[in-house]
Amino acid sequence: MSAPHASSTPGDALPDSRDLVGIGFGPANLALAIAIREHNGRRASGEEIRASFIERQEDFGWHQGMLLEGATMQVSFLKDLVTMRNPGSPFSFLHYLQERDRLADFINQKTFFPTRLEFHDYFRWCAASFTGQVDYGTEAVEVRPAGSGDDADHLDVITRPASGAGPRRVTRTRNLVLGTGLRPHVPDGISTGPRIWHNRDLLHRAPGLTDRPHRRFVVVGAGQSAAETADHLHRTFPDAEVCAVFTRYGYSPADDSPFANRIFDPAAVDEFYQAPEEVKQQLIGYHANTNYAVVDGDLIEHLYRTVYQEKVAGTERLRVLNTTALTSVEELPDGARAVVRSLTTGETQTLDCDAVVLATGYRPTDPAELLGDLAGECLTDGQGRLRVGRDHRVETTGRVRAGIYVQGAAAEHTHGITASLLSTLAVRSGEICDSLLLRVAEREVRSTLAAEAAAAADGVPAHR
Repeated sequence: MSAPHASSTPGDALPDSRDLVGIGFGPANLALAIAIREHNGRRASGEEIRASFIERQEDFGWHQGMLLEGATMQVSFLKDLVTMRNPGSPFSFLHYLQERDRLADFINQKTFFPTRLEFHDYFRWCAASFTGQVDYGTEAVEVRPAGSGDDADHLDVITRPASGAGPRRVTRTRNLVLGTGLRPHVPDGISTGPRIWHNRDLLHRAPGLTDRPHRRFVVVGAGQSAAETADHLHRTFPDAEVCAVFTRYGYSPADDSPFANRIFDPAAVDEFYQAPEEVKQQLIGYHANTNYAVVDGDLIEHLYRTVYQEKVAGTERLRVLNTTALTSVEELPDGARAVVRSLTTGETQTLDCDAVVLATGYRPTDPAELLGDLAGECLTDGQGRLRVGRDHRVETTGRVRAGIYVQGAAAEHTHGITASLLSTLAVRSGEICDSLLLRVAEREVRSTLAAEAAAAADGVPAHR
């Protein structure tokens, strides 16, 4: 579907270009790749959208450090990569189940929520169809206007091997889609290390803790990942104490009621986008408990039962240190030391442990870090945030005619809570694909008008 990369150094002439280059190949750009594939299947030869993608990982992977045994999705399988856009797509979760010979077995479970492990396998199953379009093990280091003219109709994406070893390469494109996801958030003043890590590395790090002299773990955070981490460590290390540290009084349940879930409907994105700024802020505030720092109700009940039953048995391994703040963390030769302070009494205590797991959430990647000087051509609102069109395209100065699209939390202020979630990936990918097609049509019209104007200037009659 796309020509191979031109291998060159920055500044060399490029014989080929793309219609689209996507940076990052997680679920968002995977859904876009599928939408483009399905569009191309309906077009004549030569009319396809030529797309390729760049991914830092060596293979497709989605939060692999948190693919905990038994952990389920918090979104219906019907909100997969395609169904909300095209229920008949061969890339649906149901088609995946059929190919894996598990369709009847899944139906018999009577659930809308597959395990996270299974949904990850579904993503990998989809991604396998696009191996030839993805440069894995590659990172984008710079994006700049192509050529030397005043108007940027194309962009050059400069890449290098993620390992850091190897030459840089250039890919020229008419459109860029940033799907770089979220980055782990670590509280200020804390450095990660062998015994201090973000929960995204849980399954990568925990199995290697063979030397555990303290028989204790500290988990910081009050959201779903924090609760899952505490539960996993409690089950996996039956000889260890797990201290759950958070500033709230207790874990807060996620609001997954039917009316609240309407905020994840595609129509809600339209309503949010058109709303005044103060209404946008109100809606995010009202419904933050559908997604942020909240926990599945069943897991909360399970953890509470565990705490209670251990009190009855007199062996309290799961300790909930609520209304408590982490004040400092340091590495020890044989583990880590966390100092925590009660918000109600002011009392501090020191917890020497085998590891501190920071389940402290994620932050959006700032597109400006990659765009460099191009970021100055991107328009912003009064708060310094990108102005993003309904079609997910960043508004730019007239100098940049190439399209720059964003997927993810960088558009939450314009498109709502679903910007960084799976719920609207299928529909969003169709919207971006439609925007690309509209831009193709606009270029053709401009080209035709320019040709007619040139012909008229030369005294040649125009032919239609």
